[in-house]
Amino acid sequence: MYQYDTYDKTLVDQRARQYRDQAERRVEGDLTEDEFRPLRLMNGLYQELHSYMMRINIPYGTLSSAQLRKLAHVARTYDRGYGHFTTRQNIQFNWVTLEQSPDILAELAGVEMHAIQSSGNCIRNVTADAFAGAAADEIEDSRIWAEIIRQWSTLHPEFAFLPRKFKIAVTGSPNDRAAIRVHDIGVALHLNAEGETGFEVVVGGGQGRTPMIAKTIREFLPARHLLSYLEAILRVYNQFGRRDNKYKARIKILVHEIGAQPFAEAVEKEWEQIKDSALLLPEDEVARITSFFAPPQLEKLGPTAPAFDAKRLTDRAFAAWAKANVVAHKAPGYGIVTISLKAPERAPGDATHTQMDAIADLADHFSQGEIRVTHEQNLVLPHVKLTHLFGLWQALAHHELATANAGLATDIVSCPGLDFCSLASARSIPVAQRIGRQLSDIERLHDIGELRIKISGCVNACGHHHVGHIGILGVEKKGEEFYQITLGGDPGTDAAIGNIIGPAFAGDRVAGAVENLIDTYLAQRSTNAERFIDTYRRIGAQPFKENLYATA
Repeated sequence: MYQYDTYDKTLVDQRARQYRDQAERRVEGDLTEDEFRPLRLMNGLYQELHSYMMRINIPYGTLSSAQLRKLAHVARTYDRGYGHFTTRQNIQFNWVTLEQSPDILAELAGVEMHAIQSSGNCIRNVTADAFAGAAADEIEDSRIWAEIIRQWSTLHPEFAFLPRKFKIAVTGSPNDRAAIRVHDIGVALHLNAEGETGFEVVVGGGQGRTPMIAKTIREFLPARHLLSYLEAILRVYNQFGRRDNKYKARIKILVHEIGAQPFAEAVEKEWEQIKDSALLLPEDEVARITSFFAPPQLEKLGPTAPAFDAKRLTDRAFAAWAKANVVAHKAPGYGIVTISLKAPERAPGDATHTQMDAIADLADHFSQGEIRVTHEQNLVLPHVKLTHLFGLWQALAHHELATANAGLATDIVSCPGLDFCSLASARSIPVAQRIGRQLSDIERLHDIGELRIKISGCVNACGHHHVGHIGILGVEKKGEEFYQITLGGDPGTDAAIGNIIGPAFAGDRVAGAVENLIDTYLAQRSTNAERFIDTYRRIGAQPFKENLYATA
């Protein structure tokens, strides 16, 4: 993984000292809240319902074991013993005090972490495929390019005050695990006929009040031009994006209003002026960044692991976990393990300080000291021997981290909702927990198969409900919490925005409504292998709607 050079370290240390001075002046009353607010937001500190919340960047979702241990220390020392992993591959601490917030940033700087640009109208944390560098299907490690984008975008003077916040995602696989089509900019690695690396560039995706799928504005961009092309996009957005209405300020609105083709033409015109400037990526610099992401020295193994296969045959619980939570690695004899943070009765995405410490130890023992954060609020150990999976599973079970549900119906994505967030209209966590209890039978869960349920507590869509196979949006009606259901969303390669199926449900009826939708799917699927989303696309919404509201 990337390691700070002198420039990175100086920048982060200076920012931590600068913020300490700002926070101390606020505590002493030398700064008003109005004066302090933009300063704290530049450093990831939010004022939420009950306390301050601090959001820490985890660039492209990659953590070392030392960094995860530091996050555990922060949770233990400065919070209430846990952290919340987000859909932006970041972590949030929900019970931070203003007085201690500078200490957190100073401690994080010591392990090459920070909160710079985790808020504000700037380019936020760059995200990538959590399986990057390990996935059997990838063209190239997308983290290399995400790191290049991170270095270019951090404190970029031209893009520090954009019309609105800005999000970029990178995928290196034909199977999009980074949800690039619901980002302001998404880049997907491709190889052309000559075997050269380049990017498909998609622009104008996003969720929130006006969900949209990004449009392709360039089919193939040679890799050396990546930064100049991104700069051209940002310049066009900075010039023409709306600043009079924050609800219409995202780049997706600009692309929609002027059209994808005119937008692409404006970008190409701007790009022609800068494509051969200092932004042209030198081969030696790309090679330098690439060297930080060299594959670990894995032991060469055979493609089969008899001991692993034997354990799957004799232990049904282990077999269920391996089926759901382990996927193919590019190296024979290894697997990529998803650690579900969706155990029954837990808030989705939460991990305690003891769990974080345990995962750091397991990463050292089983996975080259490396951990990833997914945009679906789970953690990943990317390099695990198949022969070590049973021992890893046992260790995870000891810490209540062996839930066998990755990608299944109880692997629910959820924002913190009204339990924490000052913007929320309704609670999200209790709804997720009720659905989890409703679908707790592990055999039935595996029979249902892949099903993405996503919950947001308000229209800002931090829970990505628009791209859930089943999406749930909390709304407020006359002081009461209700939940609107959408069907047919998908964040992946065939990205789609879900459709509202009908009137909203009271909170205590949502789990039953989800059960009804699942029953309809099970009755309608053509084979046991047909996924929920495929059944929905084949038969449409009407059978689901008829059953759901038949007794409403």
